Amino acid sequence: MRYGFVIDQDRCIGCHACTVACKEEHQVPLGVFRTWVKYVEKGEFPHTSRHFGVMRCNHCDDAPCVEICPTSALFRRSNGIVDFDNTACIGCKGCMQACPYDALYIDPNTNTAAKCNFCAHRVERSQEPACVIVCPTQAILAGDLDDGGSRVGRAVATQKVSARKPHKGTQPKLFYIGIEGDLLEPARLLRQSTHVFAERRDGHAGSNGFDARATREVYDVAHPAPWGWKIALYLWTKSVAAGMLVVAALLMALTGESGALFNVVSPLIALIALAVTHVLLVADLKRPERFYYLLIRPNFRSWLVKGAYVLLAYGASATAWLLCGIFLDEIPMPLAWLTAVLGVAAACYSAFLFAQARGRDLWQSPLFLWHLLAQALAAGSATLLLVCLLSGAAPGVVRPALTVLVASVAVIAAMILVEVLMPHASEDLRLATETIVRGELRGRFWGSVIGTGMAAPVAIGAFLLVSGVTTVLGLITAVLALLGLWYFEDLWVKAGQAAPLS
Repeated sequence: MRYGFVIDQDRCIGCHACTVACKEEHQVPLGVFRTWVKYVEKGEFPHTSRHFGVMRCNHCDDAPCVEICPTSALFRRSNGIVDFDNTACIGCKGCMQACPYDALYIDPNTNTAAKCNFCAHRVERSQEPACVIVCPTQAILAGDLDDGGSRVGRAVATQKVSARKPHKGTQPKLFYIGIEGDLLEPARLLRQSTHVFAERRDGHAGSNGFDARATREVYDVAHPAPWGWKIALYLWTKSVAAGMLVVAALLMALTGESGALFNVVSPLIALIALAVTHVLLVADLKRPERFYYLLIRPNFRSWLVKGAYVLLAYGASATAWLLCGIFLDEIPMPLAWLTAVLGVAAACYSAFLFAQARGRDLWQSPLFLWHLLAQALAAGSATLLLVCLLSGAAPGVVRPALTVLVASVAVIAAMILVEVLMPHASEDLRLATETIVRGELRGRFWGSVIGTGMAAPVAIGAFLLVSGVTTVLGLITAVLALLGLWYFEDLWVKAGQAAPLS
């Protein structure tokens, strides 16, 4: 049994009865929607047309929201309905990033995720969903797709149907008859600042400069970006936390140096940065008081859960390092290497977490893991360089630390430029990179990231390696590199959410 929807857009009149019925049935608050009707217009006067698209959860057979949910608050019923339990939700918003269809939202009353659940309570009573009952043109069909005798089964078998983003591999169970193709690919639509009934000037371009012959989105509901500066800052502080002891272990092995810098200062900085990372992760939850659900009801398919355990293991190992440094005045190399391995894991696990955010094409890059590793090396070496230059401790570490910093920042810059300038595999990826390279983020990208944050520290650092390290220029190099990493993390999180999902 696989319950699904078929929506006949040839019958739909855009009346929003389904939206109103859904809101009433589930007491959906103002400003958020489980189902909504989107309008687009295309053509040039007098040959124009308006098209409707009913948007909602696709109840995917391979639902990425179920996979990423750290507490199994989202789950798939035996009848194929993807349902949710808001008493288990911690409000991490990972499901919103994983869904390619913008189907989930945060309920402002409960601060938990919510979405269409196929009116599961009605289905259990052998009733149809509320939206099906109220549709005046019978444009919405619901039922068992595996039953060839059902209306939805016959419709899928005998008519030409389309689904949204089948290339995502989610196996959606929401099918459309007669839908305008541009409604299935939101990245292709032109967005305008005027409203659905606003006046437009005559001619090929409207008052906002859009080509009047293109397909224009004229009515939709708001879908704000779920993740913001806290997630970007978490990536930055985690790079410092993980990279500090990875670089420390590497330089201890290469230089033979020891002392308070490696024994106490390095693990102390790593633990402080790790604590800030944990605080940021908890603070970004919509239900932060439930953070411990990650441990008592974990979904081990989610990299949110796996990452939490990696961070805890790294924190324990870093604490052992600090205690050895304080009480034994030396760090056993097996402990140093174990901590370094856990540091690499702590730095890189986010690549798998972001890969589970299947709705965001920019974050699916196969290079992202190597980005995170290089960022940890850059952040760790820059922080270590700052400590050495400001305190005068372990002067023999300065040059090796600067070498690691210059090399890692150069690698980061090369990977970034390859990714943003190479051909794009999807329209969403093209839109995201256009936002970075030529769009609203271009000034920060070319100026703050590539110029100030990467080219400058590489050039100054290379000069210092040839001519000799000076305190002022060394400090400038380290600070610029750390700022460049922060600007990049912030830009990467924003740009990844730039392409519309619905």
